[in-house]
Order: sequence, then C-alpha cells, then structure tokens
Amino acid sequence: MPTKKTESNRKPNSYNRIPRKPDSNASRRKTRNSKQGKSSFLKWFFGIPAWAYWVGGLSIGFAYIFFVYYFFVSPYSFRWKAMHSDPVYPEGYNIRGLDISHYQGQIDWETLRNSSMNNDPIRFVFIKATEGMSLMDDNFNLNFYQAKKNDFIRGTYHFFVPDIDPVKQAQFYLHQVHLEPGDLPPVLDVEHTGKCSTKELQRNVKKWLDIVEQRYGVKPILYTGYKFREKYLSDPVFNEYPFWIAHYYVTELKYKGEWKFWQHTDCGRIDGIKGFVDCNIFNGTLEELHELTIKE
Repeated sequence: MPTKKTESNRKPNSYNRIPRKPDSNASRRKTRNSKQGKSSFLKWFFGIPAWAYWVGGLSIGFAYIFFVYYFFVSPYSFRWKAMHSDPVYPEGYNIRGLDISHYQGQIDWETLRNSSMNNDPIRFVFIKATEGMSLMDDNFNLNFYQAKKNDFIRGTYHFFVPDIDPVKQAQFYLHQVHLEPGDLPPVLDVEHTGKCSTKELQRNVKKWLDIVEQRYGVKPILYTGYKFREKYLSDPVFNEYPFWIAHYYVTELKYKGEWKFWQHTDCGRIDGIKGFVDCNIFNGTLEELHELTIKE
C-alpha cells in the first residue's frame, strides 16, 4: 500500500523554478576590481606605477633586438651579400691577388691567368705550403709550379701551430719550400694562441721568423687578423715586419698600422677556380710589389 509523501521527500518541480539572470555589472566590477588590485599591489609593493613596467619591458625588448642584430645578424648579412651577390672590391687599389690551398681543388691555371677582379689583372698568388711540423698541403707542389709557369708573382705560407716547437716548424717549412728570386718573402700565418700565453706566443713566433729570415735574407711577412694583431702581436718587435691583415666584409680596413697586404674577403669568385677563394690587395704599386720580392 503506497505511503503518503512528506514535505521532506517530495521532489521539487523543475517547471516552477525561475532561472536567475547573471549580473553582468557584477562581473565587470569584479574584473575591474581585480585589475585595480594588481595595479595597486605593484604600486604598493615596489612603489612604481604599472605603466612604468610596460615602458621598462618594451625598452628591454628593443634593446635585446638591437643587441641580437648588431652582434649576430649584421656581420652575417655582410657575408650573405658576399656569398650571394657580386663581389665588392675595395676602391683605391689595383694590385690584386689570391691565396689558395687544396680547398680550391684543381685550378684551371690557363683560365686563371686571363681572369680579372674589378677589371684588374691578378698579379700575385700566395700558396699554402706547410702546417705545424709535419703537414704539407696536398696541392702545394702543383700550385707552386703552376703559379710560376703562368707568370704570377708567387708566395708561400706556413700555418703556425702555437703549441708545437717553433724551431721544428721553421725547419719543416724550409725543408719543403724552396723559394727563388722573384718570389715573395715567406709568410707566417698566425691565427691562434693555443695554450700559450701572449708572451709565449710572441717568443715562439719570433723564433720562427728569425730562423726563416736567416735562410732567405729577407723579413718574412706576418699574416693575421687585425684584432689578433692588436691583442697578441702588438709588441714593437713585430713592427719591423711587413703585415698581411685579414679583415672581411668591410669597405675600409680598420687596422691603423702599416700593412702590405689586405685579405678583404673569403667569398671571392674568379674564373678558373670552382667555389670561393680568398681575395687580397697590395698596398702599393706594381713596382713596389716587385721590390718586396727575394733578390738574387
């Protein structure tokens, strides 16, 4: 028999409920109060109004963008232009040359001798010969012979390894390379310090230069980057040597000391050589270039 339902267990009638409309004004007041609370908190906690944080944040953002562009993007934009557009050659010079190694592969020397850079003929070619006390460039002998055969003023360079005995390095270079009258003086390529201190590096470089100078009777040429020269080879003892300075992607050499050669790009293109090649200029006339060479 069914029992009588009491008020407590009676189900509510959903059809008789009236839904409440949301209070939009209350929601807006809540959002506004929340923002004002944050602003008031920042102002109270740091004593700085909220708008100052926006200005500071934007300033930091712009500073960051400038830093990234100046130090990371801009230098490579010069390289990108050098690699993907026509080469730009420094103005005011017309004695031009190259430096090569096995990285250039097999060179078409007959084509190269008739090539030009900025409408100027190629006058000189530096050729990598040796490195350290045991490494000889794979294409040295061929390049050394062909440069002479094709009437270039030729030179050779040794890549210096600071941590190896400079005496043995000089002896190795002199054993492998036999310069002749009309060739440019020997070149020492110094780009790294290795584990040496600045003073140790300078002593080792000077030993190599002295040994090679005694053999050929001329001051060897020092090749290095302009910042490396100022930081590690600034001792006055090196001022008596002719310098070959590397500084890429600029229209004017920043180095303020005396110099004979400037390697202004590693992205040069020239008929007779596949791929890129280092391009250089001589700071003087053709007669002065000949005067720099080894005599009888």
